[in-house]
Parts: sequence; C-alpha cells; structure tokens
Amino acid sequence: MTRIASVLLPLPLPEAFDYAEPEGMNLVLGDAVAVPLGPRIVRGIVADLRDGAGVNRPLKLVAERLEDPAIPAGALAFVLWAARYSVAAPGQALAIALRGARAPRPRPEKSLALTGIQPARVTPARARVLEAAASGGSPSEVARRAGVSAGVVKSLVDEGVLTVEVRPLDLSFDPPDTGLAGAALNPSQQAAADALRTMLANDGFQVALLDGVTGSGKTEVYLEAVAAVLSADPNAQVLIMLPEIALTQAVIARVTARFGALPGEWHSDVAPAQRRRVWEAVAGGRCRIVVGARSALFLPFGDLKLIVVDEEHDSSYKQEEGFIYQARDLAVARAKIEGAAVVLASATPSLESLRNAETGRYKWLRLTARHGVARLPEMRLIDLRETPPEAGRWLSPPLVAAMAETYGRGEQSLLFLNRRGYAPLVLCKACGERLTAPDTDSWLVEHRYTGRLVCHLTGFSMPKPEVCPLCGATGSLTSVGPGVERVEEEARGLFPDARIAVFSSDTAYDPREGRRLIEAMEVGDIDILVATQAAAKGHNFPNLTLVGVVDADLGLRGGDLRAAERTFQLLAQAAGRAGRMDRPGHALLQTWAPDHAVMQALAAQDRDTFVAAELAERELAGLPPFGRLAAVILSGPDAEALEAFAREMAQAAPNASDVEVYGPADAPLSLVRGRRRKRFLVRADRSVDISAYMAAWRARVRPRGAIRLVIDIDPYSFL
Repeated sequence: MTRIASVLLPLPLPEAFDYAEPEGMNLVLGDAVAVPLGPRIVRGIVADLRDGAGVNRPLKLVAERLEDPAIPAGALAFVLWAARYSVAAPGQALAIALRGARAPRPRPEKSLALTGIQPARVTPARARVLEAAASGGSPSEVARRAGVSAGVVKSLVDEGVLTVEVRPLDLSFDPPDTGLAGAALNPSQQAAADALRTMLANDGFQVALLDGVTGSGKTEVYLEAVAAVLSADPNAQVLIMLPEIALTQAVIARVTARFGALPGEWHSDVAPAQRRRVWEAVAGGRCRIVVGARSALFLPFGDLKLIVVDEEHDSSYKQEEGFIYQARDLAVARAKIEGAAVVLASATPSLESLRNAETGRYKWLRLTARHGVARLPEMRLIDLRETPPEAGRWLSPPLVAAMAETYGRGEQSLLFLNRRGYAPLVLCKACGERLTAPDTDSWLVEHRYTGRLVCHLTGFSMPKPEVCPLCGATGSLTSVGPGVERVEEEARGLFPDARIAVFSSDTAYDPREGRRLIEAMEVGDIDILVATQAAAKGHNFPNLTLVGVVDADLGLRGGDLRAAERTFQLLAQAAGRAGRMDRPGHALLQTWAPDHAVMQALAAQDRDTFVAAELAERELAGLPPFGRLAAVILSGPDAEALEAFAREMAQAAPNASDVEVYGPADAPLSLVRGRRRKRFLVRADRSVDISAYMAAWRARVRPRGAIRLVIDIDPYSFL
C-alpha cells in the first residue's frame, strides 16, 4: 500500500474514512473522488494523505478520481473548522460546500444555421422558419419565433436545409473592469473608502465595521474596497454576502454598473445548472465576484481576498436547521483562514460587532449623515393608551391622519408589521379552543388571500373550517390580532382610491415577484405598501416619506435575550426607508409602552445611549458579547423516554469552571411534528472554548431510539 487517503463524505458521519490509493492515481488534498461505502459508490473529498507503509489492515481502494475541480486548501480547512466550531459532523458542512458540484451541468447551447441547400418544397410555415433561422437561435426558439411546431423545424434539419450547431459552453464570467469610474462620494464616504484602501493595502486578515446610518451610501463605499482588491491582484476573488434573496438583484445591478460585468449569483432560488456554473467558475478562478446568501460562504474560492457582509446584524445570517451556523461569524473565520479582509456593513450593527470595534479588534468606520440632501426621518411615538385605534381597527387616528396628508401630497406611505397573513390566531368564541397545527404547539395563522390556516413553523395548511373542530359550534371561529393582510384590508377601507399592495414572503414568493413589487414602489405605482421585514432593509424608495409601524412592541415579547437589540435594529431599518431623497421623511411608531428604553432611544435617535445600556446589562449577566452561549435541543416522540434521557444528560455534563448549565426544561414550543422537546442552555465566559465543552459533553451520552440531540452554538432562537 503506497498511501492512505482519508476521504470526507458529504454525509452526517463523525469522521473521514480511510481508503487505499491505487498505484499511479497520484491524489492531492481536495481532490474529488468516488469511493465504495457499503454497496454504494459515493462522492467524497480527499481530506488527508499519509504514508501507508506498515499498515496491514485491509482497506478498500479509491474507485476513481473525478474530473470535478478540487476543493482549494483554504476552503477545505474552513469546512473542517466550521464543523468543529459548530460541533457537527464534518460531512454536514461538506454537503453545503458541494451543493453546486452535485448540480447538473448546463446543457451545451444548440443553434440553427442555414446550409444553403434549398428545400424540396416551400410552404408558408417553412418560409417563416427559414427567415427566423437566419438570425440563429435554438430549434425551440426558432420554432417559437416562426410560430410553427417543432416538427416543421425538424423536417428542414432532416432535409439538410438547416444544421444544428452545438456550441461549447463558456462557464466563465466576464472579468470585472476596475477602470470604470465609481459613484461620486461625499467627504464622509471618501474618508471611509480611503481608510478601507489603506487597510487592504496591508495584505492579510483584517476586519472593518462600516457603520453608517440608513441612506448614508455604505454600498458605494464597500464597492470601492472591492475595486481596490480586484485592481491589486488579477486573480483576487470577492464575496458580497446579503441576508435576503430579495436584496440580491438590486446589489447585482449596482455591482454590474460599477464593474461592467455580471457577478456570480448564489442562493437557494438559483437554478441548479446555473449553480453548477457558478461553483465551477469560482473553483477555477473564472468568477471573481460573487453576490450571494449565507451558503455562498462555502463556495470553493481559491484566492479569496475580501468578504463583505452587508446588513451584518441581520438574524437571517443564522442557519437554524441542518448544519447550524452564524454566517457573519463564520465569514470572519474564513477570512482568517484565507488571510483575507472582511467588511461588516450595517446601519444598526450587532452588539458583538460594536463591542469588537470599541475594543479595537475591528477597524471602526462611521458614516453619520445621509448621502446628498437627504436627511434622517423624524421619529415620533404614538402612545396607544392615549390615542387608541377605533374598535376593530389597528391604525390609530394620528397615523391615519398622517397617511391622509401623505397621500394628498402624492407621496408614498409604508405600514410596517412584521407578521404575515391576516391574523396570527384563530379561536372559538364558544369553547375558547385555539387552533394549532396537528402534533404541534404552534398556532395556525389565518391567510385570507388563500382562505387557509397555515402553520409557519411546519408548513402545514388547511382550509378554514366552518365549525370548531373541538366543540362543533358553527360560525364561532374568530380571527384575533392583525397580520399584514388585515392591515391592508383596513387601509383599503380608509383610502379606497389608493393603490395598495402587500410585501411579505407570501406575496413576494420568489425573487422575480419581489423585484416586481420593489420596482413598482420605486416608480411610484404604489401609494401605500403594507410590509413585513421583507421591505424593511436595503431598499431605496424615492417617493416614500411616511413609515407607520403598526405594532412597535411586537418584537419585545418573549424571552429572547436579543429582543431589545433586534427591535431597535428592525424598527430603525424600517423607519430608515422614509425620506431617502430630497423630501423630508418621518416615522410614526404605535406603542403601548412608550417609556420602554427601546422606544425612547428610537424617538431620540440615540443609538449610542441604547447600546451602552444594553451592553452594560449583558456584561453584568455575562451574556454575549461578554460571554458565550450554547443550546442543546432534545426531541423525541415519547415524553417519558425524553424526560429520562434529559435527566441522564444533565448528570453527564462535564464539570468546568466558568461554565453554567441551565435545564433541562420544556421548550416554549414543547411539541413540534409529534415530537416532544427539551432544552438546555449553557453559558460560559469568553475564555472558555464552548465548542470543545459541548463536544466533550455530547461524547458522554448516546441518544437512544428515536431521540435526537441538536447542539446550537450561539443560539438565536429560544423556542
């Protein structure tokens, strides 16, 4: 045996498997190979190679080295690091990294061409085909332009009148033109851009926090950093990460305008063939800029020099299922592994990033004013205790009056409510039954557009019943609370002539529809937009001058340690959509708790005081960013067996100084899809390697039967 190849498989296995390298195969680290696993042949990546001399245990041979591009060393090291940090099987992280490699390749392009041979007979349909084929195109395209069936085209090909040319696909992306002029920057933007260029000139790992108020032009600044990186190194690659798919098209358009070439696009809605094209182009260095969602972080960059994390505070960067990770934190880790730079951009940075900036770990660049003549919107609280809405309504008189004035001036309003559907709860007035999804504690949300009740946790849906499923009472089911559909209904009643639309994940169900709504707002085809957080960040609506927050207190409910921080961020971002051009904007926040620290900070636009107070509370409690958190989520179909295992796991917790273990306790959602749920919460000091602690704890226990154990490092959800 010459060498042993440790092959990592994209499966939830605890380690790489050893195989013997066939003589003459000459594998290198990162090679894609096919190996036997039981009766199957599976794809894997060579994670290690070592001398096989003296090894006398029988090993299966590597079956084949695949033609796919190898995973670069930095990308492979990142996959292994991410798995260790997240206390997950390395194959789970590898599966994300190979998602593009396993997609089908784009089909070769086919184009029709005239051969010069005359057809035996010419019919009107054939004449139209010949005319259409003169300008080229695939057989289906020519048939469509000529208005004929595919059979007419095929008959001309069979006669030799037309020939089908197969063109090899060019999987490369056009190189960006760094010589194109960027946008004109104001002095504040120019200073930030110059600081980034200076930072990037010192090659190696560095992190900068680009902290700018909404509308201050952060995108133009970080695009100058992208230009500096690409100009300095002809092979350099850049990743621009975004939290929402809906934001990608706008950023892609700005990148294309700045560099004269389309970047690679990477997110879950990209077609599989296009995903394969981007993956291979990135691996081969033929795609230098990628704009994508969190999973783009796992692409096989061979010369990654800069990662931009736009809206770095956004909780959408947290992957909650499968391989659980925080993409913002992993972006910093990948940059360190690759020796690259990171720019974290936000109008409302996370407390973790602000703390790192305050202590000097990150370079802190601040943009305190909006670009051009635009000014920050005036923020005003509406105390619902003094001016509540009319019975059965959700918009208070001051907000309705402001909407009427805005509409009268021909300007746009945005009503913000971060709650999908028509009503978040349906209950029976006769017996008090609250309708929930089967085998799940989650309430069913009423959607009037579809006439269905939907569980947003599990995806279950059903038609709204005529009778109560518990007591059988007819006509007793009533909708409780507002969602965006209910607010839209009220707005239509108040302003019947206004053009009103809803922007949520139910109406913007794919990037194309989301872009259609955004463009309609941009050109003024919508007077009142009722929206969830889908429209609260990153968009620029020139004629929007009023933002009304329907329920400003919504995010403060529950036991989430980040509730105040998230509420401040979300409402500041939503309010920041107003007054982004030359017209002054204002935001009205409806609240039952106007004295709450978050509401006072928003009204005064005093982020620094709020952040200081929030950090002081976190420091006293030893919570992030001053401490570390991890969660254990146990689930199983049998309540007694789950309880017994939870007690066993509690007793197995390693003793360690500066570590506190809380639980087990019933999860707030204690039943999901028929499985009971228990939770532990672990708090540790910053000096503790919490990933190592959690790995040691998990090694001491073995879940039995149908019980599942999930570890979440730095949890964002506490349900």
